Amino acid sequence: MNRRGFVTGGAIAGTTLAAPALAQGALPEVRWRCASSFPKSLDTIYGAAEHVAKRVAALTEGRFQIRVFAAGELVPGLAVADAVQGGTVECGHTASYYFVGKDPTFAFDATIPFGMNTRQINAWLYAGGGRELLREFFAGYNIVSIPCGSTGAQMGGWFRKEVRTVEDLKGLKMRIAGIAGNILQKLGGVPQQIAGGDIYPALEKGTIDAAEWIGPYDDEKLGFNRVAPFYYYPGWWEGGLNLSFYSNQAKFDELPQAYKDALESACRDATIETMAKYDVQNPQALRRLVAAGTQLRPFSREVMQACYKAAFELYEETAAKNPAFRKVYEPWKAFRDSQSQWFRVAESTFDNFVYFMQAQPAGR
Repeated sequence: MNRRGFVTGGAIAGTTLAAPALAQGALPEVRWRCASSFPKSLDTIYGAAEHVAKRVAALTEGRFQIRVFAAGELVPGLAVADAVQGGTVECGHTASYYFVGKDPTFAFDATIPFGMNTRQINAWLYAGGGRELLREFFAGYNIVSIPCGSTGAQMGGWFRKEVRTVEDLKGLKMRIAGIAGNILQKLGGVPQQIAGGDIYPALEKGTIDAAEWIGPYDDEKLGFNRVAPFYYYPGWWEGGLNLSFYSNQAKFDELPQAYKDALESACRDATIETMAKYDVQNPQALRRLVAAGTQLRPFSREVMQACYKAAFELYEETAAKNPAFRKVYEPWKAFRDSQSQWFRVAESTFDNFVYFMQAQPAGR
């Protein structure tokens, strides 16, 4: 395994970015192509990479330029890791769980079912040792991965028929990403890995029975409500999704430190930006969907409990036979357990009380 690390920089302001060197023209002109896993129509998730490109250009006075290409323009959306690893493109923007077929350890860079929420994921990545563990893993694929965008908790997806019991999952053909597909398979389902732009026709034609994507804002844009009436929640497989900016390791190593710092800062900006936008857009979109006839349904406790049990059985089985997975899973699980204890005391208690009171007739 190539264990070359990379030096990360903290969030920086434009006024501190090696201004004298930039002013003297000492730093080189760099042009990168970024292959996105997402279509342009999804302005929030695709827009995270565009945000990075704009911020990097601003922080380097235009000397470091990144051009973003939508899924399919340079490479298929699910081929971004291969393209970055092989140097076909210098960088990419994606969700790492798309590549669990290479190694299930990729999922930790995105999210795993019944894992952590967005705040907890960020805590693990930035202050809990997560990035250090993942840096070593990605070095073996000639990739530097930087957190770059977040969706928050996702919805459970669109179904052509109701799902009331675990029995209803048997034979269900569902577009579902990452390790969640393996969990569905343990319960008799038939997972399908389909890129975002190809989901609608598959659902419309009945090639699949159900599909999950992100949440109301993006799902409405993709039109899933027109071909599947039942919208389930929560997306137990994605309590929070971390998106990633991939850089080819060799290309990253060639960058001046000021450019590496600019890239790191821009990715952090994009994470805040995408989460804020989804938090504003999703409630509005959900109201529109329900008003238009979408039937909102919670997964039953029976279904949730069966999926939870299958998930952690799968993790233990995988850890027993995959050393790379085990090396990340064990500290990840210890961190998750600690976070759960804290959030149950303060965050969850506060949130649940406020939501309960808001639901009362007086609203207070």
